[in-house]
Amino acid sequence: MSLGLEEIQAALPEGGLYEGGWRYSPEPLVLSKGEMKSMNGLGRPLARFQQASDEIYRRSASGNLPGWIAEILDTGKPSWMVEVQRQVGLRDAFPRVIRPDLLLGENGFSLTELDAVPGGLGITAWLSQLYAGAGYEVVGGAQGMIDGFSSILDEDGAVLISEESADYRQEMEWLVAQAGGGREVVPVEDYEPDGRSLYRFFEWFDWEAVPVAKKLAELSATGGAKLNPPCKPHLEDKLWLALFWTPALRPLWEEVLRGSHLNRIRKLVPFGWVVDPSPLPPQAALPKLNVHSWDEVADFSQTQRELVLKISGFHETAWGSRGVYVGQDLPKAEWRSQLQSALNDFEEQPWLMQEFRESRVIEHPVYRDDGSIEIMKGRVRLCPYYFTDADGRTELGGCLATIVPADKKKIHGMKDGVLVPVVAG
Repeated sequence: MSLGLEEIQAALPEGGLYEGGWRYSPEPLVLSKGEMKSMNGLGRPLARFQQASDEIYRRSASGNLPGWIAEILDTGKPSWMVEVQRQVGLRDAFPRVIRPDLLLGENGFSLTELDAVPGGLGITAWLSQLYAGAGYEVVGGAQGMIDGFSSILDEDGAVLISEESADYRQEMEWLVAQAGGGREVVPVEDYEPDGRSLYRFFEWFDWEAVPVAKKLAELSATGGAKLNPPCKPHLEDKLWLALFWTPALRPLWEEVLRGSHLNRIRKLVPFGWVVDPSPLPPQAALPKLNVHSWDEVADFSQTQRELVLKISGFHETAWGSRGVYVGQDLPKAEWRSQLQSALNDFEEQPWLMQEFRESRVIEHPVYRDDGSIEIMKGRVRLCPYYFTDADGRTELGGCLATIVPADKKKIHGMKDGVLVPVVAG
C-alpha cells in the first residue's frame, strides 16, 4: 500500500495548492501509540493556555496585576488595536483554530510556536483525503480537516485573505470549495463589512495595508461583525512562551491553569527568557543561564549556545522561521550582533530566547524527480490542527508532518522538505 508519484501529481488541483511546492512521499509518517495519545490530548490544554494568557493580560491591563505584563505585550502595537483587544465584547473571543508547531524529539514533543493564523489548512486537508483514499488511516480521517473548518465558518461565510498572505490563497480556495455551502475566499483589500461570518487570514501587523482592518476589529468588539481569529494581537505573540517561565509569574500560572494542564505545558514548552536589557541587581542572575547579564550570554562559546533567539510576533519576520536564530549555527560575532539587535529592539519589538531542543533523526521514503525513491534522513515538525466548535469542544482535525533534511536546524516549509499526513503505528 503506497502512493505513486504520478498518482500524487495527477491528484493535485488545477493550479496547485502552494506556490513554493514540496517533495512527495509514497507513505505518511507513522507515530507511536504513545505519541498519538499525547497529540490527541493536547487540544484542551492548549486552549486553556490561550485563555489563561488572555486572563493574565486583561488583569494586568485593568490594574489587578502588575502593569508591565500588558505593557510588554502591547509594545509596538497601535493604540487603537490595544484599546480594541481590551474591550469587554472580546473577553470570551478566542481563535477557533489552534495549531502548535511541535518538534518530534527523542522524549516527546517540544512546542516552538502556537499559531493563531496558520497556513497549511488546505494542504493538510488535501493530503489527508489523498492518503486516506489509498487506504491509510490518517489522523482525522479523509474529512477531519474539512469538517473542522466547516464547524468554525458559517455556510455563507468568507475567508478574508490579504495580499501579504497570497501564497496561501490556492489552498484556502480549495478548502473552501470542499467545505461548500456558499463559503468563499475574498481579498480583504476589497472587502466591505456585510454581516457575514468571517475567517481572518491576514496578520494584524499588516493592518496599514488592509483598509478595513480597523473597522472590522472595532465592529467585532461591539457585535457588529463575526470575526475569527479575533483582534487579540497579544495572543499571537511568541513572548508568552517566555513569560510562562518568568519566575515572578510562576504562582500566577499555578493559579490560572489547572494542574494537569500546567504540567502538560511545562513538558511541552522549552525554558525561555524575555530579552530585556534592564540591568539586574548585583545579587541576581538570569534563570538557568546562571549569568548576570546578556553581555555574558553574548560571550557564550558555541557549545554553550544551545539557544534560539526569536522575534516575538507583531512583525513581518515573525512567521515562516524568519526572525529565528539558532545560537550554535552562528559565528560568535554574528551571535553577539544579533543578540544586541534584539536588546536594542526591546522598546519597539520584544524578542525572546528559548533553550534549543534537538529533534530526532528519522528515515522516510521520498520521491526523486524521476520517480525513484530514496530513503531520506530527516527531522520532523508536526502541525496538528485543533478546531473549537460553537459549543466549545476542541477536537483534532488532522496533522501535517514536515520532514526536512537532517542537517537543517530550523524546520519549516521549504522546497526540499516533504509534506505528509500522519498515521498511528
